[in-house]
Amino acid sequence: MEANRRKDVSRLAKNGAKGKGRIGAVKGRSQARNPKTKLYTKRDTKTGQFMDVKTSGGKFKGVSREN
Repeated sequence: MEANRRKDVSRLAKNGAKGKGRIGAVKGRSQARNPKTKLYTKRDTKTGQFMDVKTSGGKFKGVSREN
């Protein structure tokens, strides 16, 4: 049983080397700034639905911008 557990853990996603960061933009998403709230909103490009609002200020990391 212990051997199976170790095998499963090795297939998990891992962080890259320190300082590497994300390569390229996140696909299928975009972001736009809301002029009233001055916050960035992330949306799904396929459905057009809004997904999330960045409340801590700034832009989403790795998500392409619409405007």
